[in-house]
Amino acid sequence: MHHLNRIIVASAIALCAPAALAQDSISVAIQLEPPNLDPTSGAAQAIDSVLYANVFEGLTRFAADGAIIPGLAESWAVSDDGLTYLFMLHDGVTFHDGTTMDAEDVKFSLDRARADDSTNAQKGLFAGIADVTVVDPLTVQIMLDQPDGMFPFNMAWGDAVIVAPESIGNIASNPIGTGPFVFADWVQGDRIELMRNDDYWGNPAVLGSATFRFISDPTAAFAAVMAEDVDAFIGFPAPENLPQFQADPRFQVLIGNTEGETILSINNKMPPFDNRLVRQAVAHAIDRQAIIDGAMFGLGTPIGTHFAPHHPDYLDMLGNSPHDPDKARALLAEAGFADGFTTTLKLPPPSYARRGGEIIASQLRAVGIETEITNLEWAQWIEEVFTNKDFGLSIVSHTEPMDIGIYANPDYYFQYDNPSFRAVMTQLNATTDAGGRSALLKAAQRIIADDYVNGFLFELAVATVAKADIRGLWVNQPTAAVDLTAVSRAN
Repeated sequence: MHHLNRIIVASAIALCAPAALAQDSISVAIQLEPPNLDPTSGAAQAIDSVLYANVFEGLTRFAADGAIIPGLAESWAVSDDGLTYLFMLHDGVTFHDGTTMDAEDVKFSLDRARADDSTNAQKGLFAGIADVTVVDPLTVQIMLDQPDGMFPFNMAWGDAVIVAPESIGNIASNPIGTGPFVFADWVQGDRIELMRNDDYWGNPAVLGSATFRFISDPTAAFAAVMAEDVDAFIGFPAPENLPQFQADPRFQVLIGNTEGETILSINNKMPPFDNRLVRQAVAHAIDRQAIIDGAMFGLGTPIGTHFAPHHPDYLDMLGNSPHDPDKARALLAEAGFADGFTTTLKLPPPSYARRGGEIIASQLRAVGIETEITNLEWAQWIEEVFTNKDFGLSIVSHTEPMDIGIYANPDYYFQYDNPSFRAVMTQLNATTDAGGRSALLKAAQRIIADDYVNGFLFELAVATVAKADIRGLWVNQPTAAVDLTAVSRAN
């Protein structure tokens, strides 16, 4: 009944003042509803979609291009040995309940995230913290067990936002942050409403209010956008309908990248894939654009290594593995497989895998590699492929940002074991200057491309359909967020 009253009141307000609300508000649709509203203890991507940068903020944050920029910390410094970070906080920051945000809240948030009983979905981000010390109300000192040049990056994740002890008890249903929007209402199964924070410490939001709606069904998504029931749909789930919106002057269609490197995973320890020539043959058998066109309706950016193309340190390695079936057959012959071989291709549920798997099977067949396809549900895939490493080939999108470090783990499911790559990653962890890190990241990208560890296919795309007057939406998704902080309407 409580929710019903609020719905009636909200509807009455909307009916009374449609013109006044039109330029000052936005209705955004996404597919999934958050299960709760605490990004520091829930793994669901949808939590960040609604709350990241809008309601909650961290010490650092992701910019639209994936760069790490200041958040609640106006600056930071690192000691020469890379073990001590000093974060200088913005002055005059308050939480939405009026309490002050200071160094004590940062210590509380980081200690809570790394505690033994923490339910944070990304505890690894905090595992290297040895100690958090309040130097003064606007200065926090963080000691690490070992150097980690990724630490400012780690602090930009939604799992690392700053929360307060005063409001943590009800955070899952009443999120209290420091951001430019204040949580107003959650009508479960329907919408979440945010209002502009008029006491915001930084550049205030242009929008006065925002409503997130949850529409999972692709047909319903198409109908809602076409009827202009929503102003924007982030992650539009029916790519086959995009040409219709692109041809309609009422709408704009934004096609961007996510952090999802979609790969043909190869079990590097399973013969014959323990032979680099065979992996190289697989790489040349693949026609990336045919997979993107056939499985993704043309959405996706080809990649030649495990790195997001929108990132400033991306290295274009596509020239290393062009589609060349003749070369693939010659490499197989050189490896002793002139007559080809048969292997398994185990596919999880997403359409990129199921649709893409059929196309890749055909491309591999053309060079003499036969695949036995098995369609698995996620739980089966986790058990057979990820945990037990019982596979030859698979297809999966790795959606964690900046996750090239997985190639330094020989026990990871594709079982790549290269000491020289691990040495580069060790050096990267100990390097804090941007130029040095960039050079090492490029070296890492080159090594795995030259080793043909996996079949690097494409960066998973994200499509946004919005009314033509909406400005400032992210095109790419360096993290799973619908950042409304710079969004406005034309006119």
